[in-house]
Amino acid sequence: MSAPPAGRHFFRGDDGYEEARRATVWHQRVPERYPAVIVAAVDTDDIVAALRYAKANGHQVSIVSGGHSFAASHLRDGAVLLDVSRLDHATIDAEKRCAVVGPGKGGSLLMADLEAQGLFFPGGHCKGVCLGGYLLQGGYGWNSRIYGPACESVVGLDVITADGEKIYCDAENHADLYWAARGAGPGFFAVVTSFHLKLYPRPSVCGTSVYVYPWDVADEVYTWARSISAEVDRCVEMQALATRSVPEMGIESPGIVFASPAFTDSEAEAEKALAIFDTCPVVDKALVKVPYMPSDLPTWYTAVMTHYLGDHRYTADNMWTSASADDLLPGIRKIFDTMPPNPSHFLWLNWGPSPQRQDMAYSIEDEIYLALYGSWKDTADDDKYGDWARSNMAAMSHLATGIQLADENLGQRPARFATEEAMAKLDRVRAEYDPDGLFNSWMGRI
Repeated sequence: MSAPPAGRHFFRGDDGYEEARRATVWHQRVPERYPAVIVAAVDTDDIVAALRYAKANGHQVSIVSGGHSFAASHLRDGAVLLDVSRLDHATIDAEKRCAVVGPGKGGSLLMADLEAQGLFFPGGHCKGVCLGGYLLQGGYGWNSRIYGPACESVVGLDVITADGEKIYCDAENHADLYWAARGAGPGFFAVVTSFHLKLYPRPSVCGTSVYVYPWDVADEVYTWARSISAEVDRCVEMQALATRSVPEMGIESPGIVFASPAFTDSEAEAEKALAIFDTCPVVDKALVKVPYMPSDLPTWYTAVMTHYLGDHRYTADNMWTSASADDLLPGIRKIFDTMPPNPSHFLWLNWGPSPQRQDMAYSIEDEIYLALYGSWKDTADDDKYGDWARSNMAAMSHLATGIQLADENLGQRPARFATEEAMAKLDRVRAEYDPDGLFNSWMGRI
């Protein structure tokens, strides 16, 4: 065997190993999968040494940057787990509107840095999520209906390949690897050490509307939401979150919450864009009705995090669809009937129709995004709630175009997350850059 990997590391059985393993999963339902060694890299030399060690000792490699992987796909038995969360550098060039950031940089931290300089990036919605996994899997974030998935704003990457070579890739250099990095997610076959990002001017206004409906008008609400899909201004994130209670609004009964930010240049524009929420035919049944109020990203981050609690156990699954409301409603009713307690929730997002995307591995999306997030605290409830997300999405899979890698559940439910052409190209590029299969790929695929 070659020498142990550089950087702080824990072999299975070492003091600190289990603490380090569990620390790579943000919630409490940590899978019973055990890497052979966990390497906490602090620089590129640590990464190169860890890759050499893995090759010399017949281990595959998984990577974690720190985020909301509900399935914890980075935990693989017998692998070298490379934790790059300490690569959290960020250099911002306000004049050129670009940044170079490490995979371990927190998305909300980057957003705060940018806001202070009058800049913006379609960063993720949750605090604590680092940029590595978020950008590789596509990156649905703030104002992404305007700027596209965040990976479209990745203009280059610094990576370390399976043979330990440090290279820069973009549209002109190692173009196929650049193509793969934008959408391959946990199946990417190199280690990203820096992302080069295109930045945007900070929108002047973040306005919000809030409507909460009781579950007994769900059929009318979702039928309306589906019918206006193409009419929603792209500056609006039209999302409906259904949960068994809305304690942050003083509602202990089940509710469907439409809380939708709009990023615009003026309050008048935001109010106009959000006016569509007042067209719901059962708007008079709303438990809460706030047509417009000013907001900001710090407030939104706080609100979002009430649904993602680190002391809970989680499961998630999702699907893209263009199905009609009539076809979707039977599945939605079953989701409601079987939903675990708050903060478990069902998310409906009006996403498309979308503009033509860049040529990249990210290649599947549709008009509507549906996602399930099951949550509970007691391990005794694992059997009761653990299959809620998977089983409900499986039952609706005949209506799905595919899934988004952000909240994948591929180990339990293999699904389509890229076009057939993109998958074929990913396999060809992987064979070129990682011919021996050093890097672990997705836990399931179709």
